[in-house]
Amino acid sequence: MLKPKSTKYKKLQKGRINQKASSNLRLNFGLFGLKALESGRITSDQIEAVRINISRKVKKLGKIWVNSFPNVPITSKPSEVRMGKGKGNIAYWVSNVSRGKVVFEAAGQKDLLLDPLKSAANKLPFKVKVIQRFFFQHY
Repeated sequence: MLKPKSTKYKKLQKGRINQKASSNLRLNFGLFGLKALESGRITSDQIEAVRINISRKVKKLGKIWVNSFPNVPITSKPSEVRMGKGKGNIAYWVSNVSRGKVVFEAAGQKDLLLDPLKSAANKLPFKVKVIQRFFFQHY
């Protein structure tokens, strides 16, 4: 499970994600990627599930980059606990993803990567599309 080593504050407010992404709009490392079409939160378990799903199908013939790290703690109180008595304990960690951000990148052959990326898109809690880097040759 991914989580930060240390944070300035132990518990944070969740906040809202309603703006368009301002960074990670294009592919930086790989030839293919998963770009978010909606804003949302992705948990550390979902990031790990997508990473394992892609790496099992690609094996050592490709490389994967994860562009989001879960750094927002989400707290929850145990069930059947009365109201009050402070904020609950940290249940899991999430990464806020704005629409337009490239969440995962991969490099390798096209026929090898498209199928794993499409199956990985089903494991994410928001809509994504598979994007490809195009190379333009200048003569």
